[in-house]
Amino acid sequence: MGGENRGTAMAASLVRAGRTAGMALEDVATLSRAHTLAMAPRVAALDDDHHPLYLHPGRSALILMRDVGTTDPTVLAGALLTESEDEAFRIPVARVGQEVGDEVARLVSGVPNPADEDLAEALVVAEEPVRLVALAERLDHLRHAHLRDADPGWRRRIHEEAVRVYQPVAHRTHPRLAQRYDHWCRTFAVRLNQRRV
Repeated sequence: MGGENRGTAMAASLVRAGRTAGMALEDVATLSRAHTLAMAPRVAALDDDHHPLYLHPGRSALILMRDVGTTDPTVLAGALLTESEDEAFRIPVARVGQEVGDEVARLVSGVPNPADEDLAEALVVAEEPVRLVALAERLDHLRHAHLRDADPGWRRRIHEEAVRVYQPVAHRTHPRLAQRYDHWCRTFAVRLNQRRV
């Protein structure tokens, strides 16, 4: 029940943010469909609704709405349906196309995978909507990485990758996202150093 309530609260937050931003009702409905689709594997797999990955889709979209001022439903739905870290929670692109639309599916499929060797170049040459989605989604992973029960090497990799790739791209893309990356890269560095002590 708790998980359903937190998921429902996030869904309501997205609707409220969309209406406050002046989005059309059909565009807000697109967000709701995308959120429901993105949450399905999380609701099925995560027993703890406070797990750091549970609300990840909604948080990624809210970063774009609140920090960037994005109201484009395709971009926001793309943020909801992008999952760069956990394959089990990725929605097949074909299903994204069927349930939310081909434009959203194309955007999601265009977001570079952090494992790509040419990640930095791929992000730099990507169209701005793709970069915004990639930056917001990865920022949310960075913000919550310290809460995950993960190998310390994984945490160091997430931080190094953010400093080396995502932070510079954020500076080329949007000033508020750059500020957020600056803050969280510093914060994460302190946490990593504290864990070594």
